Amino acid sequence: MTVTATDPLRTTTGALAPDPGANAFVARVERGEAPVEGLARLALEQQGVIPADRRSFERLANRAAPGSAAFFTTLAAGEELAATRLEAFARACGVTEDRSRAHAPLAGCQACPAYVSWPALNASPADVVLALTANFSAWGGYCARVAEGLRTPYGFTAEACGFFDTFAEPAPDLDRQATIAVQEGLDTGTLDPDRACTYGSLLQVYEGMFWTSLG
Repeated sequence: MTVTATDPLRTTTGALAPDPGANAFVARVERGEAPVEGLARLALEQQGVIPADRRSFERLANRAAPGSAAFFTTLAAGEELAATRLEAFARACGVTEDRSRAHAPLAGCQACPAYVSWPALNASPADVVLALTANFSAWGGYCARVAEGLRTPYGFTAEACGFFDTFAEPAPDLDRQATIAVQEGLDTGTLDPDRACTYGSLLQVYEGMFWTSLG
């Protein structure tokens, strides 16, 4: 039986789907119970995550086959857009330029981008496409919930919520590129779904550390 990209994409995303109630920080934001200081820490930590992930995606694009390269190039461009939108969220949380410069990153929050740099250097790009696609499904869901919480209990403006909207909105072009990349990996034998699932599992553990570390 011929295996198409749809099969590993569906299987891996389903296997890595998180428990909706497992993220206590996001749940507190939804209820309006997370302190603004915690939201400020979220903004400050993302100021370190975004450039690190962008460089990892650029590295992957440079060493990937054409299908995967297009996927990672789109991700890198998305990180640049997210960086511009993060500024409005940081300001809404009271984060100043002086505080950004003085901020000491939390190890638990920076563990995920630090791990992303490992497959960026060592893993098959096709495997990373599959792992990240599964992880983005969970990340996008968290961002949608945070954006809704910021709008309702906290009264944040649309501009201040724009960072989270960036990741919460559907991305059909990226989904199409992921499908092409995964199929390319299957056709060339450079994709190992089990190995990709392992990468995805680690990504989810490190992302969980990010949210937990925000307190």
